[in-house]
Amino acid sequence: MYIFALVMSTREEKMQAFGRLLDVMDTLREKCPWDRKQTFESLRPNTIEETFELCDALIKKDMPEVCKELGDVLLHVVFYAKIASEEGVFDIGDVCNKLCDKLIFRHPHVYGEAEANSAGEVSLLWEQVKQKEKDGNKTVLSGVPDSLPSLIKAYRIQDKARNVGFDWDTREGVWDKVHEEIDELRVELEKNDMENSTNEFGDFLFSLINASRLYGINPDNALELTNKKFIRRFTYVETQAKQQGRELKDMTLAEMDALWNEAKSKE
Repeated sequence: MYIFALVMSTREEKMQAFGRLLDVMDTLREKCPWDRKQTFESLRPNTIEETFELCDALIKKDMPEVCKELGDVLLHVVFYAKIASEEGVFDIGDVCNKLCDKLIFRHPHVYGEAEANSAGEVSLLWEQVKQKEKDGNKTVLSGVPDSLPSLIKAYRIQDKARNVGFDWDTREGVWDKVHEEIDELRVELEKNDMENSTNEFGDFLFSLINASRLYGINPDNALELTNKKFIRRFTYVETQAKQQGRELKDMTLAEMDALWNEAKSKE
């Protein structure tokens, strides 16, 4: 358990800290051979890695690590803006101003005369406003990035469809769809039809993600928590087996299950 206490900065101190970061970036870009060599393309893989590391810290609720990883992600934002400024395309001021302009435009219930009294109403308004923007989304689903991981993409697709009213009247209605999809999957699996089984498995997963959304559960977070739980329990099984001088491959499933249940009981 981390004990993480940080004295909150004043507004002036925050501005000074951001200015310091910009100064450090300028110096590194000028004097460090590695930093000077970087391009949009070379930084991209690192950006993806840093984003996943931040997500991992968030799921662990490790606040010191969240703070550190936020800094790493912020570094990349500043780095890209620095490269762009050298090429005369834009700078960090443009990034901040464009973001502020977008946020103000997309919150007419805060900065304008529109009304939205719940998070659901805000989401609906958000989608409507985005399609009115210059260079905004041309269709409801066009704003979902192709590069998103499939599970997250499915959730975003469903959420955007919901914002224009394409959803179940009650969340309980989704379970009929889940049962329908698993029945169709079983039929194709029994036929040993791999192509149709793959399609039906996708439909089944999509319906489960819909269920998670309707019940307010983030499926990606839920799956990652289960991944970590499985790793923790399986590692316990492996460790206990080694302490007994045994290899997992030489144990019966019943013996491994017994150790697995030990791991569960200790949580």
